[in-house]
Amino acid sequence: MKPTHLYFVRHAQPDDSHPDDRSRPLTPIGLSDRSEVTKALKGRRITRCVSSPYKRAVDTIAPFCSEEGILITTDERLRERRMGPNAAQFLEKRWSDYSVAEEGGETINEVRTRLIPAINDILDNNEGESIVIGFHGAALSILMNYLDSSRGLDWFRMIHDLLPYIIRFDFEGREYLGSEELFRIERGY
Repeated sequence: MKPTHLYFVRHAQPDDSHPDDRSRPLTPIGLSDRSEVTKALKGRRITRCVSSPYKRAVDTIAPFCSEEGILITTDERLRERRMGPNAAQFLEKRWSDYSVAEEGGETINEVRTRLIPAINDILDNNEGESIVIGFHGAALSILMNYLDSSRGLDWFRMIHDLLPYIIRFDFEGREYLGSEELFRIERGY
């Protein structure tokens, strides 16, 4: 069985002055960093591009996918964790109890409930392929923790300011084989 490679691309620097999370664009720096994302993904025999529907995730991978002639499909289940107004105050509590979230926010368990089936669908329908996934930091941390329970809050904090960030997860069927960090720019918000 040939391994499947999922290239998770955490979006480039977003314009946090934009109030709507879903339509939040990239900053001029974020737009510029997309060329580095394209360089990092070149030559990896990517066959498919999938993304969260959020603008910053789609826009980060769009130049690469366009250059390769691959259409981007979006999947609502890949969206970022819904955050309430007090998300930062609940950070440690959320990571110590996966059923806790701030008012208006999603718990880690709720994110897993939608995210894992989306990843399994990608794996089931693209065995042996290399796929780019436009993604987000909290969702990526939750997925990493699901696959490797030793990576939790500390790993989330480690990637917090990496915008953009690329990590490859390797699978045989649905079995997680490991990951390799491929690219990072420390930008912060």
